[in-house]
Amino acid sequence: MTANPPDLRPDLAQARLAETRRPGQPTIGMVSLGCPKALVDSERILTRLRAEGYGISPDYAGADAVIVNTCGFLDSAKAESLEAIGEALDANGRVIVTGCLGAEPEYITGAHPKVLAVTGPHQYEQVLDAVHAAVPPAPDPFVDLLPASGVTLTPRHYSYLKISEGCNHKCRFCVIPDMRGKLASRPHRAVMREAEKLVEAGVKELLVISQDTSAYLTDQERLGEEAPITRLARDLGSLGAWVRLHYVYPYPHVRQLIPLMAEGLVLPYLDIPFQHAHPETLKRMARPAAAARTLDEIAAWRAICPEIALRSTFIVGYPGETEAEFQTLLDWLEEARLDRVGCFKYENVAGARSNALPDHVPEEVKEERWHRFMEKAQAISEAKLAETVGRRLEVIVDEVDAEAATCRTKADAPEIDGCLFIDAGHEGLSPGDVVTVEVDEAGDYDLWGRRI
Repeated sequence: MTANPPDLRPDLAQARLAETRRPGQPTIGMVSLGCPKALVDSERILTRLRAEGYGISPDYAGADAVIVNTCGFLDSAKAESLEAIGEALDANGRVIVTGCLGAEPEYITGAHPKVLAVTGPHQYEQVLDAVHAAVPPAPDPFVDLLPASGVTLTPRHYSYLKISEGCNHKCRFCVIPDMRGKLASRPHRAVMREAEKLVEAGVKELLVISQDTSAYLTDQERLGEEAPITRLARDLGSLGAWVRLHYVYPYPHVRQLIPLMAEGLVLPYLDIPFQHAHPETLKRMARPAAAARTLDEIAAWRAICPEIALRSTFIVGYPGETEAEFQTLLDWLEEARLDRVGCFKYENVAGARSNALPDHVPEEVKEERWHRFMEKAQAISEAKLAETVGRRLEVIVDEVDAEAATCRTKADAPEIDGCLFIDAGHEGLSPGDVVTVEVDEAGDYDLWGRRI
């Protein structure tokens, strides 16, 4: 994973977190790196701190201390986290580290011995204890202890909704279960209560996230006729906001979700981590090796909901990947014709079992395969988007400036998928508006249209 884009990083998006600081109020800054699940953790930490009377600083200089919420999924992400910690130390000097990389405290303190404290992922109480020790609270009982609305690091019209922590899969390339533990689902009523509050506060789109969304509540109850994720999706869909499902493993019961998409209760969008298509590669990854059946399942989903958009990520250059295995992946992608595709070049991660596999692929071969894969994915994206020209689509507005309104269709998640631009007649639009457009131009990944 990489850092959040500049407009989602609170250390860079200064205007979004600007607050008026009362005299004597202790103030904390936050740098949030990594995936949306980490972003939710950052929001919860800041919400707790603000309820205790702390202010939130939009920059290093105005903070009494800085929390860096790290990512530790890949070695490149670890390096970025260490760089962010060093930057915060140089700019502020008082730094508390949390997040996935916090599961390796010696790794952090070895590089940055001056950090004040290191805590692991979703260890909210330990983070608060570290803040209290570094910057004692000084609440104003007439102001600060009033119930505070949650702090969000995303635009007001959409919000991530984390439904579980951890993962029960044992993929050889992944260390997330070691960092975040086994699957631990939030109660259905707690998720719904949070979702209801978000919608009441004006959120127009709920982005459901976890490590394994389709396994929701299977750690607490047996699968019955209706899977718990289906029940949750139906209830979330009743709130009137867009509901987008991320990180959905293609278990058989996922087919229950597709009619909800056809009915309009849930967005016709599935984010599924296929990772590869060749059976032997998948076996070496310790993932289900049924690519042929996956194609049948995709066909079944599209038969139920022709509008469904499928997003996935893949790994090229996995240890032992032959040219024939890679070509199978390209052929599978050509047949599957996924709408949104991302790709990573394999890299070792400290603690991952895949490190010990034989026949690691040379870096130059990984690079060449990545380019070939992305060229194929881009051609598919371009062709599929061209099919939307002349169609009318419902879009949500993310940003408006003098030149255009930047929007997303139901097939586009924020920050990872494409955009639709309205560059004429966009006056009067505001972020969060849901409008109908007619598509009049398509590119490789983005669309242009006019408001109807």
